[in-house]
Amino acid sequence: MTSKKAAIIGLWVIAGVAVILFAAFRILQPMLNRTLADELGRGDYVLTTTTGETFTEDSLRGAPTAVFFGFTHCPEVCPTTLGDIATWQEELATTDQSIRSYFVTVDPERDQVDQLRDYVSWVPGVEGVSGDPEEIEKAIKAFRIYARKVDLEDGDYTMDHSASVLLFDDRGRFFEPIGYQEDYDRAVAKIRRLLDS
Repeated sequence: MTSKKAAIIGLWVIAGVAVILFAAFRILQPMLNRTLADELGRGDYVLTTTTGETFTEDSLRGAPTAVFFGFTHCPEVCPTTLGDIATWQEELATTDQSIRSYFVTVDPERDQVDQLRDYVSWVPGVEGVSGDPEEIEKAIKAFRIYARKVDLEDGDYTMDHSASVLLFDDRGRFFEPIGYQEDYDRAVAKIRRLLDS
């Protein structure tokens, strides 16, 4: 076999492998995306809302939903995000729309249902969620949230945690996140896409 023939055969082999890899990627990509959407928020956690309802993975079904993890002693991120949610709700109300929202504590030691009820009372449509520390830990894992207790020099502690709002469709599937202090128009557009989906 001449070197020219070997080069042509080699190119055909490379092209064939590239086509196979491309086809495999196109087939597997939707499955990879579906896995995150199908599994985020899934777990055997059982928590309680500030209205006395049980909060489980089934609570994500039935209506478009926003979920945010935080804590009542949060100095900046949580009140800012709750303020953002309030303005999103006001904007949605101009077109008779709303999104069901949950504020899930990452600090169950301090955040009982009564404290959460007071904390979220100023934000329309937001329910606080708390429960036993073991159940909160299950929820943190199910939603793939980062949360860690940080001891302070004065003997107190704070919580380090993820700051995104997670959006779920009416089937309870993850839709997309809204980042901390994301541009207002972009955040509202994401919520409207969710409501229209």
